[in-house]
Amino acid sequence: MRSSSSQLVIPSRSSRRGLLLESPPRRSGSTSSTRLRRDRGSGRNLDRSHLRTIGAGAERICTPVAGLVDTNILIYRFDPRFPEKQTRADELLREGIMDETIVVPHQAIIEFVAAATKPIAGGGQLLSVEEALREAEDLMNQFRVVYPTEGTVRAAFLGVMLYQLSWFDAHLWAYADERGLDTLWTEDFQHGRRYGGVRTIDPFQTSPDH
Repeated sequence: MRSSSSQLVIPSRSSRRGLLLESPPRRSGSTSSTRLRRDRGSGRNLDRSHLRTIGAGAERICTPVAGLVDTNILIYRFDPRFPEKQTRADELLREGIMDETIVVPHQAIIEFVAAATKPIAGGGQLLSVEEALREAEDLMNQFRVVYPTEGTVRAAFLGVMLYQLSWFDAHLWAYADERGLDTLWTEDFQHGRRYGGVRTIDPFQTSPDH
């Protein structure tokens, strides 16, 4: 049964944490599997700079801040042409699984399938249609997925008018703004800027404040 457009698709916590995905078929030019695993031991040394710190002194509590992830982060996991970005994207998504801090918009799933299956320079494509569809389904099983509502579209109107965002970027921002998400992980916006209550972070930046 299809979910209504205003609902979050959230698999149960136990089923999401227990999921162990098999390796995808190897492709020429790819060094190893980029399929995410849901075992907590795989992410002990990941960067946790996006965790919000509350309190002072020795008794400080770090609360994970939920953030929306853009399509480009999902694509870099499968693009061996950019090995550093591929590694960082994989780390960010693994950490998001562990801490349950990554939210995927419906828009990113649509764009992921389109981008992963289009021809790339030098010939070929990152994923076959079958592989891309399987990965898209995995994303829906592993992460919270948010779908557009009337409020999302109306917020996008404001994004275009207030911040001069492109129509598609405004929709991406609107997913986060409407749901009160603190962070938008993307390389397509100005790094570190706040658009209302949403801060855009480029995970591939190496500046101290990222």
